[in-house]
Amino acid sequence: MPFSAQPPVSARFRLHRIQIQLALRAGLMGLCLAASMLAQAQQTPKTAPRPVAPAASVRAAQAPTPSAKLPDPRLGALKADTERCVECHGPDGHASAGGPAAESHVPKLAGQSLAYIIKQVADFRSGARRHDTMNMMARTVEPADIVDIAAHFSIQPPMAGDGGRSPLGEKLYTQGDPQRGVPACASCHAPGAVGQGTAPRLAGQSWRYLEKQLFDWRSGERRNSADGSMEILTRGLSDSEIRALTDYLAGLP
Repeated sequence: MPFSAQPPVSARFRLHRIQIQLALRAGLMGLCLAASMLAQAQQTPKTAPRPVAPAASVRAAQAPTPSAKLPDPRLGALKADTERCVECHGPDGHASAGGPAAESHVPKLAGQSLAYIIKQVADFRSGARRHDTMNMMARTVEPADIVDIAAHFSIQPPMAGDGGRSPLGEKLYTQGDPQRGVPACASCHAPGAVGQGTAPRLAGQSWRYLEKQLFDWRSGERRNSADGSMEILTRGLSDSEIRALTDYLAGLP
């Protein structure tokens, strides 16, 4: 598919503005969600072992209040087992090559953004994101436990995928298609697809899961992105472009 090296000035300006807005919204939403879930945890305290100091990436996502409880990945590992998260996502968030992660509806969680995991569980609880199993299970987990479970998965060695090289997928991810008003995926998901804020890590995710999510965004089956951004951005992608993107992303380290 041809890409124009010099898109019209007006198109470039609109894309630049969209990219800045999406990045700012993702970061702000991540802070707000983490603060909200941790505030709920404060209202329903549980007797538990004294929390250990989490990794720097987990500490950075805590609510900006002195009294907020820190996410505890050690307790999160135990709770992930108790709440049966590990049955599908695996004890370390990598699942197994021939297990549930090989199916299109189960994502890997290893190394995923803390804010993103918290947001998705909140959306499953509220019904903003639909999945029969997750809608039911998310409602049975206490807010404090959700934060700890998310912390456990977020500090695991990042997920590894099974994709391949795709020049088209790489170009769409890093540059987008300015002629059609499709911004670069990297403007929100960061270079290398490592994620930022509530924009998830995509590098190493199962291509089957990524493909299904992009098709669901495009069809409107999934509608829980900030301001409908993903629904809008995927409308311009063809089936072959979606498959090229997922192949590229799944192959990233």
